[in-house]
Amino acid sequence: MRRIASAPRPDWQRRVEQAGLSWHTPDGLPYWNEAAFYEFTAAEIDPLEQATNELEKISLEAVQYAIDNRLYARMAIPDAAISLIEGSWESEPPSLYGRFDLIYDGCHPPKLLEYNADTPTSLLEAAVVQWYWLNDRFPQADQFNSIHERLLEIWSILAKQMPGAWHFASLEGNVEDYMTVNYLRDTAVQGGANTQYLAIEKIGWNNRLGEFTDLEERPLAHVFKLYPWEWMLKEQFGPFLLRGHTRWLEAPWKMLLSNKAILTVLWELFPESPYLLRAAFEAPGANYVRKPIFGREGANVTVVRDGNVVAQTEGIYADSPCVYQDYHDVPCFDGKYPVVGSWMVNGHACGMGIREDNGPVTQNTSQFVPHIIGS
Repeated sequence: MRRIASAPRPDWQRRVEQAGLSWHTPDGLPYWNEAAFYEFTAAEIDPLEQATNELEKISLEAVQYAIDNRLYARMAIPDAAISLIEGSWESEPPSLYGRFDLIYDGCHPPKLLEYNADTPTSLLEAAVVQWYWLNDRFPQADQFNSIHERLLEIWSILAKQMPGAWHFASLEGNVEDYMTVNYLRDTAVQGGANTQYLAIEKIGWNNRLGEFTDLEERPLAHVFKLYPWEWMLKEQFGPFLLRGHTRWLEAPWKMLLSNKAILTVLWELFPESPYLLRAAFEAPGANYVRKPIFGREGANVTVVRDGNVVAQTEGIYADSPCVYQDYHDVPCFDGKYPVVGSWMVNGHACGMGIREDNGPVTQNTSQFVPHIIGS
């Protein structure tokens, strides 16, 4: 694994915008960075793919264990969500996608930081934008990236198994979420689904019908929402989630995997796994990372080395319960600290995207850097 400086394409802004990445320079700060790339050998990709598939397997076992042992209070899951979780788990609904955030240096086994299993972003960048960059800059090279093909595969299945209208919902005014959702919507259309976009704020509840509805008061059959389950439960219409017949994707049981308390369950079940870091609800020693169980985008994370705080981020999750994870060095390349986002789609490890920062905590301002598989 190497980080290599590279000349950006002269018209890179236009090129990434054509691929849908309109937020490449938010607030004047670069998010997409093709002034460098990471190079891997095929032999370095194999352990990453293997680790991702194994982490998916044990994560599903951890969900079953959490349900069997009713660990809801420990995970700060409200009582109102329990029947939603258990009902959706028993009905075995599809799982579309997820992103494991991993520490990886190409030499040692990847280490899991967290699993973004409910509302992962940076999908368009990983699936499409860096693929076009590869074809422009290194057309003879390869990339660990079959994300788009796997999405087409799962939607071709879902369009047959779950016929009817599919609505794709995200927060109104959030460009990144909107483009991510509409990229997924495009793959659904190519897979044969009948789709429509609907802002999450526009979803209504019709008490007479006992259904969630669109702006025309038509019941919503299937909704993919890029909106966290823990937020949905707190909304005005949250109590109606038990009454309506809408099929939600991701399914309610995914709120267990997106909850960082699942890290403690994984450690209890699989302490010998080479891919896990010790996790608990108390500091495990003098070297640890404290993170909120409902946190997102690296907010409210504290890194402690030898008992001293060496990094700390702000955010809106200060009141969230926290877990403590053993500190593990993030590899440093040219002063940058990369974290590998390894993607699961339809049960398959199928690609990665790399975010890097000037410090050890990946945040919403961290840059996306493309990769290749070299010789």
